[in-house]
Amino acid sequence: MVRSDAENVDAYLAALPEERREAMAAIREVCREELAGFAEVMAYGMPGFSRDGTVEAIEIAFASQKRYLSFYLLRTDVREAFAERLADQDMGKGCLRFSGPERVDLALIRDLARATAATGGPIC
Repeated sequence: MVRSDAENVDAYLAALPEERREAMAAIREVCREELAGFAEVMAYGMPGFSRDGTVEAIEIAFASQKRYLSFYLLRTDVREAFAERLADQDMGKGCLRFSGPERVDLALIRDLARATAATGGPIC
């Protein structure tokens, strides 16, 4: 995992290669729109969103990795609810991977973020 030493999300995005910056900024914007009331935090070297503002309660995060862009969905109930839509995606236990900026599915990210905001299930 590529970890950033950035102190905030703006610095994180500014340090990304130009070809990834736009896609990662778009992911951030979708999360900010859908996760009203969540705090934007830097944790484990990546941006995340926490309902109560603590690192321990991050429900969504995203990162630019060496070979892909990742979207971390840390709510098991949301992953289960979206199992059919996620079945054809490159998905780990809690990480949705996009092989390049052009492959980022903002509509899916929006739906996942919206579902996360609407429910209060366990975080993995």
